Amino acid sequence: MAFPRALAGYVSSPRLRVTSLAGAVRKERRAAHVGGGAAGGYMASSAGLALCGKALVVRGGSRFLAASTASSDDDSLFIYDCSTAEKKSPGNEGEDGRPTDQGNDTILASTFSKSGSYFALTDDSKRLILFRTKPWQCLSVRTVVRRCTALTFTASEERVLVADKSGDVYSFSVLEPHGGGRLELGHLSMLLDVAVSPDDRFVLTADRDEKIRVSWAAAPHSIEAFCLGHTEFVSRILVVPSHPELLLSSSGDCTLRLWEYRSGRQLQCCDLASLQEPVEPRGHKRFAASRITFWAQESCVALLCDSVPVVFVFQLEASGPQLVFRQQLTFSHRVWDIALEETRGLWVLQDCHESPLELWRPVQGRWQSVPEGAVLQRLSGHLHGHWAMLEGSAGAEDGFGGLYKATFDNVTSYLKKKGERLQQQLEKQQRRKSPPPGPPGRAKKARSGSTAWSH
Repeated sequence: MAFPRALAGYVSSPRLRVTSLAGAVRKERRAAHVGGGAAGGYMASSAGLALCGKALVVRGGSRFLAASTASSDDDSLFIYDCSTAEKKSPGNEGEDGRPTDQGNDTILASTFSKSGSYFALTDDSKRLILFRTKPWQCLSVRTVVRRCTALTFTASEERVLVADKSGDVYSFSVLEPHGGGRLELGHLSMLLDVAVSPDDRFVLTADRDEKIRVSWAAAPHSIEAFCLGHTEFVSRILVVPSHPELLLSSSGDCTLRLWEYRSGRQLQCCDLASLQEPVEPRGHKRFAASRITFWAQESCVALLCDSVPVVFVFQLEASGPQLVFRQQLTFSHRVWDIALEETRGLWVLQDCHESPLELWRPVQGRWQSVPEGAVLQRLSGHLHGHWAMLEGSAGAEDGFGGLYKATFDNVTSYLKKKGERLQQQLEKQQRRKSPPPGPPGRAKKARSGSTAWSH
């Protein structure tokens, strides 16, 4: 008997149990239909920021623009619109043999390769688009099976891994930019992030069912470990570049956790809600990280959360190792995304036409906004001229809300209905036993008459 692909290497957790083969198949089918719309409604309309070396990319809607953060007078700008990319005609089938539905070309995820030589994105029209960055050139447009939620390059930059909302990870060749995708591994629920170890030995995947899986890249069906402990969906994971054995993860349970991922051992758990200032008066507000980024120069971790206009800054201390909370950066506008540049500091993309970009640096141990200079002025000017691509993100609601687990108290409802049914049956039995209402003596006369008739 051939087992479904989703069961290969599956290890049950206390919160996710499959008791039969049929149950596993049903669960896998349900996972393919989790959510709806673009990537299950997951962060589909938010603007994004990507940075590698001196190359900075800002995306919004179906377009992105790429510029340089160098101090020179290089004012070159590369602009790409996914709506102009080639599309499969209606009626054509995707790699899974099913008809492909047409999307709205919104960019769902994007990333640079390690050296910055390549850039890749996926969009709502089920396409993977690959670029060379030196100089900027579109290399290929390939079709993916389902809408994707995250992607990453391998450290060797030979392949790009794409995670989709049905729980699958496909790999696509960079060296053969028109080659088809290859299925690498699968989860039983929606994948929200994917990462690789710096030596390309492991693929790490985070899903909606609170799990982080560590798989061998050479044999993805072979699972090295699970990092278990989150109580809500795992929104972001990051392998620490300067400590390749460590993993950072964030979740809808409002925590940031530090792991030794090969053993699955949790080293630390930070409650983000308790760090927020001012504290929510009505208790902890649910939020998850939409970005985790690391600055090797200062061993800093910057964490952006999806529903609060703050950035949490931690220091990663090698002794332990452990995370030490340093500062909360507060903004007056919604922050769309953040990125750390090794030579400059923290770039912040926000919902503000007058000041769409801000740059922050630590000054005497405290992070501060850098006064606007020539580079910041030039980059902000580019965004002013192309603000229309970001307008769709202005006022857009956060995309993590639909991923939280819903609680249903079926037992209380069942007991209430059962009690009502028992009460109705009891009342019905009492009505049958009790004599019909009437004037006194009628029942006695009726009985006397029946007796006389019998004689």
